[in-house]
Amino acid sequence: ATAPGKKITARLKRTLPVRGPQAPTLSELMRWYCLNTNTHGCRRIVVSRGRLRRLLWILLTLSAVGLILWQCAELLMNYYSASVSVTVQFQKLPFPAVTICNINPYKYSAMKEYLSELDKETKKALETFYGFSEGKSKVRRSVGDWNSTGSDFFQQIPLLKVEDFSRTATELHSGQKRKIEGSVFHKDSSIVNSGDSNDIIGFQLCDANNSSECALYTFSSGVNAIQEWYKLHYMNIMAQIPLETKEKLSYSADDLLLTCFFDGLSCDKRHFSRFHHPLHGNCYTFNSGENGTVLSTSTGGSEYGLQVVLYIDEADYNPFLVTSTGAKIIVHDQNEYPFIEDIGTEIETAAATSIGMHFTRSRKLSKPYSDCTETGADIPVENLYNKSYSLQICLHSCFQKAMVDSCGCAQYAQPLPAGAEYCNYKKNPNWMYCYYRLHEKFVKEQLGCQQICKDACSFKEWALTTSIAQWPSTVSEDWMLRVLSWDKGQKLNKKLNKTDLANLMVFYKDLNERFISENPANTLVILLSNFGGQLGLWMSCSVVCVIEIVEVFFIDSLSIVLRRQWQRAKKWWHGRQRGGAGRAPPGSDPEGQGHHNPACMDEDLPTFTTALRLPLPRDSPLPRTPPPNYSTLRLETAFTEQLPDTLERGQH
Repeated sequence: ATAPGKKITARLKRTLPVRGPQAPTLSELMRWYCLNTNTHGCRRIVVSRGRLRRLLWILLTLSAVGLILWQCAELLMNYYSASVSVTVQFQKLPFPAVTICNINPYKYSAMKEYLSELDKETKKALETFYGFSEGKSKVRRSVGDWNSTGSDFFQQIPLLKVEDFSRTATELHSGQKRKIEGSVFHKDSSIVNSGDSNDIIGFQLCDANNSSECALYTFSSGVNAIQEWYKLHYMNIMAQIPLETKEKLSYSADDLLLTCFFDGLSCDKRHFSRFHHPLHGNCYTFNSGENGTVLSTSTGGSEYGLQVVLYIDEADYNPFLVTSTGAKIIVHDQNEYPFIEDIGTEIETAAATSIGMHFTRSRKLSKPYSDCTETGADIPVENLYNKSYSLQICLHSCFQKAMVDSCGCAQYAQPLPAGAEYCNYKKNPNWMYCYYRLHEKFVKEQLGCQQICKDACSFKEWALTTSIAQWPSTVSEDWMLRVLSWDKGQKLNKKLNKTDLANLMVFYKDLNERFISENPANTLVILLSNFGGQLGLWMSCSVVCVIEIVEVFFIDSLSIVLRRQWQRAKKWWHGRQRGGAGRAPPGSDPEGQGHHNPACMDEDLPTFTTALRLPLPRDSPLPRTPPPNYSTLRLETAFTEQLPDTLERGQH
């Protein structure tokens, strides 16, 4: 009894047309979707009569889809934007660290022992090029191997006087002329250009391994040329002096600090911590926080900040290394490294310099809102400064690493990486040429450091306002210098001059702390609400409609494509098994077979309605209602004789 039912069910599955998500073709699926979707434009495309009207609905629907995509893209871009808010608070503020350095890094009287040969060559250059002479030199000769090594190298890299860019230069040391090979780099500003090509001074650096690889560095100003050449040899000499010796050659806290007041109370060298800077010698930081204590102030104004009087000692300055007199200071956080050479503020002598501060804390959003880093841990550059991350620390560390990798030694002005040593003539005769070439690439952003290093997401900043007044005044100069000389007389052993003194005041102008922060301009809820508004405005669509689009255009469409490919592969495989691709099995009727109907499951029972939807055989005539059998309309009585009453009635 069940066999006929299964046959009928199988027949229905093969012959019933399939519509809806299980449609066999993409065109039938799209037609079904357009007729049943909630988006009115798609339905109007199908039901509209006439090509013109249908074309108009297609254009309108596609325009609406394009506007939705455009508006949603704008919403996404706005989602990753940030708004800036500024908060001002009045409270007790921590006082920053203040680092002070003498512009002259080392006492010249103590350094002459190491710089005598370099000074001699420099004075000879001044005499040769500019006719400058001090008379007979009384500079002491250098000790040990400083003399021979320096002299040999001065001959290898002498100052040159370039003649009219004719690739010919006069050598300082011997007076001979040499042919210039390689590239020419003009490292001077047009502001100091004298306009006379005969005044061009420079020096030539060549690759020690390849003498044809050379670079000539020229300067329009003789001052800049001599200073650059002097610093080049100076760094080489200082790199060979031990750190302990350099600390003794520089200024002590007693040498630099004469008086100190903070927040109206007296302070001394115990409130300062020393650190040695390669280019500025011994520097001293007030309120460094090394002992775990950070000073704060509860009142603004110059009377409640830091006040110090500095002893500069101009007479002991190196005349070729520095050309200005005074001190350099930098205001920074206790966890930041003081980059004196980059952002330091110079303090004049014989003047009172007042520096008013405004404190600002800034906080930026990290990815995806901006390309900043929280701690620098995600930056592939080793921090050589043992301080909190900053963009400057990253750039300097990156250059130093490139210097060690390319030149085999470290640049003197930056900290040493592990296992490296500073460059010097003896061990690295090629380091000057390598350094200048590498620095050129760094400035042109060809080393990749600017691409790797990122800004810090949070940082503190002290905006400085500087004012200068004459100090001491003419009427108070005499007694003030006498008192200061008396206080420091035994250590200084001479009378003070006002050009040796600098008065510095650092203070908060007010106690308003400004906090600048970035906040997301849009939240996820606002983004979804804006999406819904755009979909409803242009397509009268909701979230359910979006899910329906995903289901039909992605899941169902992919299912149809895969199903058709599977049926083709299965048909090809069966044909190959039979020995001929595409040949029907014997006894089968290809014309009478339908397709498989996946909508009907095996447990589905046939009904009268589904049976009526069965397609008819192509060669069979259409079924018709059979004609009536008119013989059945004849009345045959069961009586053999007519009844009398009927007869009488019929006669009447």
